[in-house]
Amino acid sequence: MHRRRTTAAAVVLVGTALIGCHPSVQAADRTDAGGHDPLARFQRQTITWHGCRTGPDDTAGQELDDAKAQCADVTVPLDYRHPDGRTVKVAMSRLKATDPAHRRGTLLWNPGGPGVPAMNLVLMVKKAEPAVAARYDLIGMDPRFVGRSTPLNCAWPTTGIGSAGSDRSTFDRSVALARDLASRCAGHRDVLPFASTRNTARDMDVIRAALGESKLSYLGSSYGTYLGEVYLQLFPRRTDRVVLDSALNPELYGPDLTSSQGPAVTAVLENWAAWAARHQDAYHLGGTTAEVLATVERIRSTADRGPLQVGSHRVDSRVLPQLLWNVTAGDSDELYAAYAADVRDLGDAARGVEVIPNERLEGVLAGLSAPDADGSASVATAIQCADRAASSADPEFYYRDIQAHRADEPLFGSLTRNITPCSFWPTAPAEPATKVHNDVPVLMVGATGDPAAVYPGQQVAHRALTGSRLVTLRGAFRHTVYAGLFAPQNSCIDDTVNRYLIDGTLPDKDTTCPNTPLPAGD
Repeated sequence: MHRRRTTAAAVVLVGTALIGCHPSVQAADRTDAGGHDPLARFQRQTITWHGCRTGPDDTAGQELDDAKAQCADVTVPLDYRHPDGRTVKVAMSRLKATDPAHRRGTLLWNPGGPGVPAMNLVLMVKKAEPAVAARYDLIGMDPRFVGRSTPLNCAWPTTGIGSAGSDRSTFDRSVALARDLASRCAGHRDVLPFASTRNTARDMDVIRAALGESKLSYLGSSYGTYLGEVYLQLFPRRTDRVVLDSALNPELYGPDLTSSQGPAVTAVLENWAAWAARHQDAYHLGGTTAEVLATVERIRSTADRGPLQVGSHRVDSRVLPQLLWNVTAGDSDELYAAYAADVRDLGDAARGVEVIPNERLEGVLAGLSAPDADGSASVATAIQCADRAASSADPEFYYRDIQAHRADEPLFGSLTRNITPCSFWPTAPAEPATKVHNDVPVLMVGATGDPAAVYPGQQVAHRALTGSRLVTLRGAFRHTVYAGLFAPQNSCIDDTVNRYLIDGTLPDKDTTCPNTPLPAGD
């Protein structure tokens, strides 16, 4: 899940009877009173593959074409409760198995988000794991209302509401912004209830059927794990080999998921501070972990009193936590060094020194003040609001929660526990959130120090998926662990996942991997 703060009883059994039931119940009986399957026309549609480039400026499409990918659209119901009604288009790309003689099926990857296009990103899997790409056709799907799939854009003037800040006045400003952003999506109220993960999972199953596959293999990273959890629950007999990398808690997923992340992000910050103390000669942030953390605390307390001037940007108590959040980018030396450079610039600004921000920090600051031009933030919020209602529509609920955690979560609580636009959303979810509980075989991998898919939440998902095996990367402070797609590689994790995807071998029991990086050049 990417920090941006930011499902319709469907066709008979598909959307209702399977919730919380034993996976031996098959979601196959969709026939109407006349004995017709209302989804048949979608599942049997002919897929017309074509080139991926849409125009001279489409660099992503050109990259797919250069990789000999194919692209196509499928037609799916807007509302699976009424499959004869309005339809939408879902776009996908396909990279055919490079060893067709040993091809074993189709693997769909969702890289996270929500709201992240996957058509082009699927190239990352082929590059990172050619042995997997040899055995599977790789599918990258832009989920409904994302990217090329009937895109939704509420024209937000910013990408999120940020932190609640240091006091009541800054919290009230975030409430006003959340209310405003929600109102800007009101013009899309005809589609908002159907932006749910449940419907994206149903779209995946239409793609499976249209491809002529009896079963679908799946790789989900970050938010993609929740999509995988929902697909497993709705379609337990249509899954082949499923890998969930850094699983989200299915009991919490929705607009308030981040409320559990503050302690985990603080642990990441402490790990980085220990690294920074070992590099005192380079960054001068403190010679011990405690001294480095004291430097960060001085920056926070100064911003609480008044905004820091960082180049042309004013960094106040609503913006600073978003900058400090970037410690979650990963635990490699390279990323920790980049974060140390950011903190050094912020520390200079807190001391009144004129600061020209480094290139990365300037880019982050510019992004925070930029409009949501492509709609990615608004559609991510729309998906979360469609999946589960906010805990409360009353701002006081959130303010009390933030105040209760000022002491134990001074840096991040005002960010992770802040109100979201879902509290003022113009539509309610069309169906309840998915209750995940089944015994489908699944391989789960994740890190103990994950700041986004917090480890206790991974364990909740593991208990809900009783057929799963959990392989834990111990002592790592990163979000996602497989194949170096978004974080440093680990050979133990990669070998375990690839053995399962290629040979079908699940570990006999839950196990762990040491946090040993691959040698340079691998």
